[in-house]
Amino acid sequence: MGTAETKPITIEVDAATRVSGLFTQGPKSRALYVFAPGAGAGITHSFMEDVAAGLAEREIATLRYQFPYMERGSGRPDPPPVCHATVRAAISEGARLLPGVPLFAGGKSFGGRMTSQAQAASPLPGVRGIIFLGFPLHLAKKPSDSRAAHLADVQIPMLFLQGTRDELADLTLLQPVTQKLGKRATLEKIEAADHGFQVLVRSGRTNGQVMTELLDKIGSWIAPYT
Repeated sequence: MGTAETKPITIEVDAATRVSGLFTQGPKSRALYVFAPGAGAGITHSFMEDVAAGLAEREIATLRYQFPYMERGSGRPDPPPVCHATVRAAISEGARLLPGVPLFAGGKSFGGRMTSQAQAASPLPGVRGIIFLGFPLHLAKKPSDSRAAHLADVQIPMLFLQGTRDELADLTLLQPVTQKLGKRATLEKIEAADHGFQVLVRSGRTNGQVMTELLDKIGSWIAPYT
């Protein structure tokens, strides 16, 4: 299999706002995943790099992108409407870069939640499903399911990839949420992983094994659409 190539791109959100993106593609692409990072990270974070490289090996191209506050170097996330507009701009750019293949969207933590909020407000053109890399259901040690209320308005399939040690998603709360969503939601539990999909040595698993499992589950979930 050939080596994947990554090229930097610029995404225009509006006349005054542009954000950076990285488009990664192998020799063949059967789908495209447009995904954003978590609130405190960026598109060059090792997790984002590993996901892009691993999906390229599975013939899934990716477009990862920043939110405007990340471009400014600010630690304070943009208001949701700004994030939602950025999600839409990135998806539009992804469809332009790789037309004709099934399109998926989502992201790590905050990035995934902003994507589903945007979809709930108004359907994202061409998006076949949303993939959450750790849905942030609540703040650490503050269990609640209020952040999931908008998911009832998401009418496309959703894949939730959640570590069983994720402190931002109590599975006793998340599982009922996904059950209520019915066939639209698939919950895949990643054993022993935390919110960053890291595992403890005593778990008997390695971070590499977890990443492989994560990527394989994404590939399997996308397969029926390709």
